[in-house]
Amino acid sequence: MLAEERHQIILQMLKSNNVVKLQDICGQTHCSESSARRDLQLLEEAGLLARVHGGAKIKYSLQRELDMTGKATRNTQEKAAIAAMAGEHIQAEDVIYLDAGTSTLALISSFTPDLKLTVVTNGVMHASLLADQNIRTILVGGELKNTTKAIVGVEAVETLKRFRFNKAFLGINGIHPKFGFTTPDPDEAAVKKIAIAQSEQVYVLADPTKFDAVSFVKVAEIGDATVITSKLPQGVAGQYSNQTTIQEVLT
Repeated sequence: MLAEERHQIILQMLKSNNVVKLQDICGQTHCSESSARRDLQLLEEAGLLARVHGGAKIKYSLQRELDMTGKATRNTQEKAAIAAMAGEHIQAEDVIYLDAGTSTLALISSFTPDLKLTVVTNGVMHASLLADQNIRTILVGGELKNTTKAIVGVEAVETLKRFRFNKAFLGINGIHPKFGFTTPDPDEAAVKKIAIAQSEQVYVLADPTKFDAVSFVKVAEIGDATVITSKLPQGVAGQYSNQTTIQEVLT
């Protein structure tokens, strides 16, 4: 098999799984480990992947962000499990900030009228669903971002400065031990930052693909929030254990 053919197979494997092991590459392409390592080196130099111990992972663009439709179809079972655990932190009469995004959208099933919650959100879809469930809801004003259906901008930030929250539940694009919590959009980052500043407790809801990923704008330090995830990716637990609290749904 030609090297170019192997490269295409490797990239297709990454497209399907985000992470690929060296032994799997050898099995798929019928090549030696030394050839597979050379392939990964060449693809990394071309900016198409990032090598990790024992294989490679997809290289995310710092500004890449899926729209709500694209996000809604990814990792749905994990998001439901993460949301269920996050819901255990909600208490009666809490004042909550609920960030836009599909992970936080799944959390709304934990909100019931008898809890007498007040929920402030910058998610248009979130506000609509909360209203359907007869939850007291405040939708911040500002500019509507078409892709994520999030309200952002100066007006949204100024509105949030007037409130205090018992708890904030946020989505995020990247979690990294050195670069902290990151997201592609400066406007969304500004809203997340002020929500964190105004909250007594902050929870970041994140599936395993968000770990060791880095986006364009830093939102907060890694220790500024408790991370709720379904399962830490293999080999990264030690990088985070001393820096932040991580709650795993699966053990």
